Amino acid sequence: MHISRREFFSCGGLSIGAIAPLGMAVSDVLAQGADRPVNVIFMFLQGGASHIDMYDMKPRMSDEVRGKYEPASTNVPGLQLSDQLPKLSACADKFSLIRSMHSYTSKHGEGDVHIMCGSPVDKVLQAPGVGAVLSWQQKQQAPIPPFVHFGDMKHPAYSAPGYGGYLGRAHNPFLIKQDPNAADFSVREFDSAGVDLSRLAGRRTLLKQLDRFQSRRERQLEFAKSQDAFTEQALSLATSSKAKEAFDLSAEPAALRDAYGRNRVGQGMLLARRLIEAGVRFVTIQGYVDTGIYAWDHHWGIFPHLDRQLPIYDNSYAALLNDLDSRGLLETTLVITAGEFGRTPKINANKRGPGRDHWGRCFSVTLGGGGVQLGRVVGSSDKYGAAPAERPVSVPDFVATVYRALGLNAKAEFVAQGRLMTMLPDGSPVHELF
Repeated sequence: MHISRREFFSCGGLSIGAIAPLGMAVSDVLAQGADRPVNVIFMFLQGGASHIDMYDMKPRMSDEVRGKYEPASTNVPGLQLSDQLPKLSACADKFSLIRSMHSYTSKHGEGDVHIMCGSPVDKVLQAPGVGAVLSWQQKQQAPIPPFVHFGDMKHPAYSAPGYGGYLGRAHNPFLIKQDPNAADFSVREFDSAGVDLSRLAGRRTLLKQLDRFQSRRERQLEFAKSQDAFTEQALSLATSSKAKEAFDLSAEPAALRDAYGRNRVGQGMLLARRLIEAGVRFVTIQGYVDTGIYAWDHHWGIFPHLDRQLPIYDNSYAALLNDLDSRGLLETTLVITAGEFGRTPKINANKRGPGRDHWGRCFSVTLGGGGVQLGRVVGSSDKYGAAPAERPVSVPDFVATVYRALGLNAKAEFVAQGRLMTMLPDGSPVHELF
């Protein structure tokens, strides 16, 4: 029976944790200098947040469209947001808003992948996420990509959004499933308690010997090319004190932790800022988690849900923008908030309570920092919020905009399974943001 090296490690008591195919060497990217290129923090509002109840209010419409919230002024003249977002309204000059987004899909999973890579779902050769392309095009000393996902965002029927795709597993993010707000939060890859460094060094030697033996069996498999790097990387993380410190939220002042919000999203956003400071290039955070991964999927009870979720969103997003600005990091950190689509303009009559359904034809996203123009509104929707009225922006256009902010080559080519693939075949950057 053929047993892979990873299976062998797990069965033989040499487990190196879930990091092996998903890890990254934070210690390597910590060595970057102060003059860093643009980095990304992406708050993913998985499930599809309601644009009409947050960023694109329709106060003149009937109650079944406008919802229960009121528009409120911001510190950007002429711009109004939901009255449930007072802290963001006070720092609206630190981000820009696209109100005319549209997607080819209104399906979970499919939309998740699309918003993070800019290409449709392809179950044979899936296009890589922006973070994966970043790690491929802008090489660092780290042998695997310097980016992190907080939360497992994979739909059971689709590939995980934002992953390496046809670039390979070596460009997958380091996945953290633990709650950063938990009192016992820790990243187990750094937990070498009870194992001294000499034992870890011995383990490294043994793993190399096993690698040499097993690699002869796996030489024809594509993933064997990166497996040695995964093993090295896991052991590097286990012995890296600097990497462990980057994940230590106890180093932050209590008042700042309170400002972000003592919850999974708030502490995740604060931790994202710490990782960006430490040298990580791309961090994706689930923008809320309750009964499942699609926490913004409000087919029923939309307003009771938003009453809980919007203050968390408002606190964490505003705190991050203000914190980055005060540290001089906003110019080099692109902060994105987006769902995979929006919600229907018409509120339904669900028996569990009124809600809004999936709507890919029109929605809103925000982009702050990272060198883009701030305090701008791009595009508009029709009077119902049902379709773009001016300056339609597709998901590929949005991703092309992120590519441009990061200095990535959207037309770079890669041969996968004998096919010549283009990183981002479609889409043009939103020039109004530059």
